[in-house]
Amino acid sequence: MDVLMPQLGETVAEGKITKWFKSAGDAVKPGDNLFEIETDKVSMEVPSTETGVLAEIRVQAGAVAPVGAVVAVIAGAGGAVAEAPKATAPAAAPQNRTTSSAAAPVAAVQSTGAPIRLDPFFEVRTPAHNYGPAKLPGGAAVTPLARRLASDSGIDLTRVKGSGPHGRIVARDVEAAADVRRAVRPAAPAALLAPAASAAAVMALYRDAPFEEVPLDGMRRTIAARLLEAKQTIPHFYLTADVDIGRLLALREEANAAAPKDKDGRPAFKLSVNDVVIKAWASALQRVPAANAAWAEDRILRFQHSDIGIAVAIEGGLITPIIRAAETKSLTAISVEMRALAERARSRRLKPQEYQGGSSAISNLGMYGVREFAAIINPPHATILAVGAARRQAVETADGGIGFASVMSVTLSCDHRVVDGALGAELLAAFRGFIEQPVTSLV
Repeated sequence: MDVLMPQLGETVAEGKITKWFKSAGDAVKPGDNLFEIETDKVSMEVPSTETGVLAEIRVQAGAVAPVGAVVAVIAGAGGAVAEAPKATAPAAAPQNRTTSSAAAPVAAVQSTGAPIRLDPFFEVRTPAHNYGPAKLPGGAAVTPLARRLASDSGIDLTRVKGSGPHGRIVARDVEAAADVRRAVRPAAPAALLAPAASAAAVMALYRDAPFEEVPLDGMRRTIAARLLEAKQTIPHFYLTADVDIGRLLALREEANAAAPKDKDGRPAFKLSVNDVVIKAWASALQRVPAANAAWAEDRILRFQHSDIGIAVAIEGGLITPIIRAAETKSLTAISVEMRALAERARSRRLKPQEYQGGSSAISNLGMYGVREFAAIINPPHATILAVGAARRQAVETADGGIGFASVMSVTLSCDHRVVDGALGAELLAAFRGFIEQPVTSLV
C-alpha cells in the first residue's frame, strides 16, 4: 500500500515531514503513528491504516513533498512490496522550493485508508475533507482547486468553459482565463512600475554589515503572501474609538472572585479582558448583521453566527483559531475554549476546521503595552478589530468636573467593498455599547 502525503486544509499544497516514528522493516498496524507532518499552519501525526511492514521510506525527515505524493510503502503481512513509481517529491530543503498544488501528483484516500488513483482534475482531500467537484449555478462542475484559483484571480467561473471530463472546469481552464485577462489589460506606464529587488541586490547593500540569513519557512511564506495580497487588493479604511472599560473590569473581577474552586483551591476559570472583548464583538456583529460578512468576489456572504478568529502569536508567526458561534456562548465557555485553542495553536496541533473560515477577527496587542494600532484584514473577512492596552485617563465628568477612567483604544479595519463608512461606524458603536455595559451582551 502506498502511504500518501495528506491534504491538511483547503489551500495546503505541500507538507514537510519532520519525523518518522517507524523505520523501514518495522511492523505497523492501524493507529500506529508513521510520521509527523508540518505545514505552514499545523503539525500532526499521520497514522497507519493498514497492518503490515513499513517496507520503504521514500521521503526522508526534513524533506518536503507535495500533497498526494507517495512518501512510503507498506507491504502486506507476507512482506511483498508491489512495484510502485518512485516518489515525485525531491528531498530539497523547504526554504528553497515552492510547489504548485496543480502540479502535485494526484491521489485520494478511501475511508478504509487504501489509496485510489483519480484523474488529475481532482484536488486531494483527506477522508475528513473528501469533497468532490462543486457545481456552478448553471450546472457545470468545478474542482475545488479551480474554484480557489478563480477566487484568488477574480475570475468569474460562469464565463469559463471546462476542458475536463464531462465539461468539468479544472485548474488549467482558470489559468488560461487569467492569462487572457492579463493579455487584454492595458499595460501600466513604465514610470509606475518599480522592479522588485532580488535577494542578491538587497544583500549587496549590507555587504559590509554583519548579518544572519534566516530562511523562510512555510508559515512565513504564507503570511507574507496573504498579507501582501490583502493590502494590495482590499480597500482598507480604519475607524478608531476609545471605550470606557471600568464596568468590564469590575465584572471580570467579580466573576473571577466568585469562580468555584477545585479540591486544590484552583479556580475553575479565570476570565480575561480578551474573553469579554470576544463576546462583545460577537454580539456587535449580531446587532449589525450586514457587517457580519465576507467578500466572495462576485457576491457577499452574510453569516448567521459570529465565528470570531483570534490572532495568536506562535513561534515563527501567528495563526487565528476560531470561536464558533461566539454570540451563543457564555464568558466562561469562551474563556475555557480560547485557552485550549491557544495552547493547541502554540504546539501547532490545530485542526484545519479550527482555524479556517470565520466571519471576523480580533487582534489584541494590549498585553504588550501597545496603545493603538491598525490590523490588516485576513481575507476573505471584511473586518478585523485591533485592541490596544488599557490605561487610566483624565475625562470630563457629567457635572463638568475632572475624573479618571480606565480607557481602551480599539481600531476597526474594514473592507470598503463590503462595509461602508456608516456601517463600520454603526458596528463600532455597537461594540462600544457592549463593552461599556458588558451585562447587555450576556442577555
